[in-house]
Amino acid sequence: MLWIILALTFHLLGIISAINAVMATRTSQGAIAWVIFLLSFPYIAVPIYWIFGRSRFNGYSVSRHSNDVRVMAKMNYILEELKPYCVPDSEITAAGVAAKKLASIPILKGNDVQLLIDGDMTFKSILEGIDQAKNYILFQFFIIHDDEIGKKVQKHLIAKAKEGVKIYFLYDEIGCYTLPDLYKNELRDAGVEVYNFHTRKGYRNHFQLNFRNHRKIVVVDGKSAWIGGHNVGDEYLGKDPKFGHWRDTHIKIQGPAVLASQISFIEDWHWATNNILPNLTWKPQIPKEANYKVLVVPSGPADELETATLMFHHAINSAQKRIWITSPYFVPDDIIMSALHLAGLRGVDVRILIPDKPDHLLVYLTAFSYFKNASLTGVRLFRYTKGFLHQKVVLIDDKSAMVGTANFDNRSFRLNFEITCLVSDPVFVLEVEKMLIDDLANAREMTADDIDNKPFWFKFSTRLARLTSPIQ
Repeated sequence: MLWIILALTFHLLGIISAINAVMATRTSQGAIAWVIFLLSFPYIAVPIYWIFGRSRFNGYSVSRHSNDVRVMAKMNYILEELKPYCVPDSEITAAGVAAKKLASIPILKGNDVQLLIDGDMTFKSILEGIDQAKNYILFQFFIIHDDEIGKKVQKHLIAKAKEGVKIYFLYDEIGCYTLPDLYKNELRDAGVEVYNFHTRKGYRNHFQLNFRNHRKIVVVDGKSAWIGGHNVGDEYLGKDPKFGHWRDTHIKIQGPAVLASQISFIEDWHWATNNILPNLTWKPQIPKEANYKVLVVPSGPADELETATLMFHHAINSAQKRIWITSPYFVPDDIIMSALHLAGLRGVDVRILIPDKPDHLLVYLTAFSYFKNASLTGVRLFRYTKGFLHQKVVLIDDKSAMVGTANFDNRSFRLNFEITCLVSDPVFVLEVEKMLIDDLANAREMTADDIDNKPFWFKFSTRLARLTSPIQ
């Protein structure tokens, strides 16, 4: 009798979950897959769905759009301070206008942006920025390790905290699951406010492990911000014996766009702590000479629209001469691949740079499945051979470049909280172009032999791996 009751319960939960999947899943393909799975195998599918199935982070969304007077007053004040530095729509391309609407943050002029290539340059810049802090530091990373660079960062943060600098330290609970309590407690003992992003906060999210806060943001005194692909770990300095050289990119921003990065941080902090950070600088500090136009685009599963998907899709469609994409995890959906194919067919120079050395087998195999159709449309795929490629960079024509945390996969498009900077300036574009040309010089272009000479089991594995792309 008990088994009958349990069976009926699971089938009922399967039906309820299938209805939820129809109403909530972002794509029709995903909804269909979940419905079939939930109705056919409810004993397995129900717990999997409620842990991994949701693509909308409702709790954060409610928090963001709440009528909390403190939040609304702060946001209105910030946007008012930024008005003098907003680039008018008359000076923005149609692509820029669409991107601005997606970001819900204006494109801002009066910025300086420095390209930081690889870990040594990035952490040197970040640590120098920490040491120069006078009032506060906002520090957020997806992964932080208690290793050589992790301890060095901790030491610098503790030293500034002892000087009276306010430090707000935010980490992802899944990405930092190996970070020892001792590491965090030593920071707390020095006066650092340490919190995890807490994706499982709230009764509806308690078993939800599918969302990640993948952002990497450092802000010092509202004056400088760092955003990019690096996490805090020795492997990002090329010290992992398995991967060796670690190819990654960060940027340092100075100017009004720093405050846009700060907005992203305070939203995450509000979710994690229910508090609004006091005494932050919201008066834009303008560097003397540079006047880069910068759009900061936070994206994530709390957005009403699929911000990251639409942003990259629009970037591809707007390209007239070239679009070069580098990503360690290239597992795009059909919408993005169709846009890339059409770009190639209309004569755009489409180059996709991915790692040759895998760190995730499914991702590695899936990339091969895109090659045949891509090659028919003029899209060229390259594999970086000098270590491991982890940067997330997009170069669009001679006009703009994107640097951020988002990969070209379903997780970054729909499940992760990400942040991307779109920089429009010919000097910066030339710097990114030179960097990517150097990267392509250390890569091999994929050819038909990469697939044709493989055994059947490998070809079958690539197609099978592609079926798992929504959960990679």
